[in-house]
Amino acid sequence: MSSLISDLTHVAHAMADAARAAILPHFRAPDLDDENKASDGYDPVTIADRAAEQVMRAVLAAMRPDDAILGEEFGAQSGTSGLTWVLDPIDGTRGFVSGTPTWGVLIAVGGADGPMLGMIDQPYIQERFWGAEGSAWMRGPLGEHTLATRKPRPLADAVLFTTFPEVGTAAERAGFEAVAYHVKLVRYGMDCYAYALLAAGQIDLVIEAGLNSYDIQAPIGLIEAAGGIVTDWSGQPVHDGGRVVAASHPDIHRAALDILAGHL
Repeated sequence: MSSLISDLTHVAHAMADAARAAILPHFRAPDLDDENKASDGYDPVTIADRAAEQVMRAVLAAMRPDDAILGEEFGAQSGTSGLTWVLDPIDGTRGFVSGTPTWGVLIAVGGADGPMLGMIDQPYIQERFWGAEGSAWMRGPLGEHTLATRKPRPLADAVLFTTFPEVGTAAERAGFEAVAYHVKLVRYGMDCYAYALLAAGQIDLVIEAGLNSYDIQAPIGLIEAAGGIVTDWSGQPVHDGGRVVAASHPDIHRAALDILAGHL
């Protein structure tokens, strides 16, 4: 591991630790309130989202003050180092306000070409997944170990996760359903935890749409380090968000892209 990645990983862990401490007092609290950020639909934000991003920004101010920041709740802050931290303090706030443990803290850092490190932290069940430079790890109740995506298999044997029909257009949902028709098992509404499971070798595909950069940069960094691939539905880079296909192996990725090509 390079000295830069080692330093960035240390900072990411410090940020995730701080976010855990800020979020957990609010999870499943009977008096938790949420605000709707969407003018059409439901896009909640809570005091926990804002508190978590504030403490992560405080960690960066102390440990990496020259880096830029892009966060979901407090926007962009310029830097001079050439590196940008991309933060989603609670990815899956709908799940958070519902009491499910599928939400997570997303932390990524990289340059204009996308993330060089990605981390997904699930504070309540105390699982943390991170990866960089071709190596990925997880730490949880059963200890710490390396991660690798699943071995190649036919699309007919694949497990596919998504947040459809919650996000995306009707046309995009049709594209997802075209792939879903060919797989063995489909599961819904797993938020960022789906990407963690892909990196951990439990599932084969995640297909989504309507994502922002702070939704996908951490999963990209983690999954690519674990041996997977993440692109848009055309096979192009997707670190700025949009329609996403995350796959355990290039072969199953290509099989999904071939079906989605008719829905672009």
